[in-house]
Amino acid sequence: MAVRSAPLVRVIRSGLEESIHLGDVAVCDAAGRLVASVGDPDRLVFVRSCTKPVQAAVAVDAIGLELSDRLVAIISASHNGEPVHLRAVRDVLRRGGLTEADLQTPPDRPLDAASARRVREPRPAYHNCSGKHAGMLLASTRAGRPTATYRRRSHPLQRRILRAVKLLSGSDDVIVGIDGCGVPVHGIGLRAVATMYARLSDPGGQGPLAPAVDRVVTAMRAEPYLVGGRNRIDTEIMRATSDVLAKEGAEALNCAAALEAGLGIAVKVADGGYRAAGPALLSVLDQLGLLGPGARRRLARRVSPPVLGGGRPVGRLEPVVRLRRPR
Repeated sequence: MAVRSAPLVRVIRSGLEESIHLGDVAVCDAAGRLVASVGDPDRLVFVRSCTKPVQAAVAVDAIGLELSDRLVAIISASHNGEPVHLRAVRDVLRRGGLTEADLQTPPDRPLDAASARRVREPRPAYHNCSGKHAGMLLASTRAGRPTATYRRRSHPLQRRILRAVKLLSGSDDVIVGIDGCGVPVHGIGLRAVATMYARLSDPGGQGPLAPAVDRVVTAMRAEPYLVGGRNRIDTEIMRATSDVLAKEGAEALNCAAALEAGLGIAVKVADGGYRAAGPALLSVLDQLGLLGPGARRRLARRVSPPVLGGGRPVGRLEPVVRLRRPR
């Protein structure tokens, strides 16, 4: 029998359960062993922006490890488009003699509402993936590869990224599609996604890519605001914890690496409902013993959106995740 998605988060309005978000969770160690799960740990997902630490490691390997934490973090980011993010994107481009005209991200507005109100029209630099694209462009320039075709699956950089995804996830069966920003996106099982994140905590086993993986992990932890920004789940988790690397992805896939414990965590809300992503991930981190009491309370306020009625809170999002351990 097929394994079904399980309840992750209840939506309570005025005391009544109004909705419930189902989903799936996989927690793995660096050997690929399933440590805990919810629902179907082998559910196929496109990894979307949760691939960015791996994409960034491949880019940094080509660019050189001398890049500052700030620039490595923006290459790893799904940023808000706040001024601090845009300055970092432009600095990456300048390193390669590139400009915003070289970006092939779709024109967009900043994700951050306050920043979006200050812009006149959509631009490629405002897209949340522009840091990743700037890194890909700089990596192509440093390697003597063409920049006009950097988004294509056949480009040498994208082929290297695919090999890195296979290496870190332990999955040879990767479905390649097109991400929202236009670059290749990788489809693998949720357990493989969790394994990939566990291996971010143990870069020594990743062959020649190991120094770049370590560089990316260090930079994301050092500059969490550049990875996301104001009111973002991954930024808030990394600010509140000393040992967790977190990354948001589209369609409510959120991932984390418990660096000292050597665990990778992948949480997918089945319906793509982003409001449930933060509470579900926090519940998993808490059940794994990765959040102290202070961090738990602070994060619950910051990443769990209120249920509103007439402009004021009248309910809550209540996580109901129940991790199960393999027998």
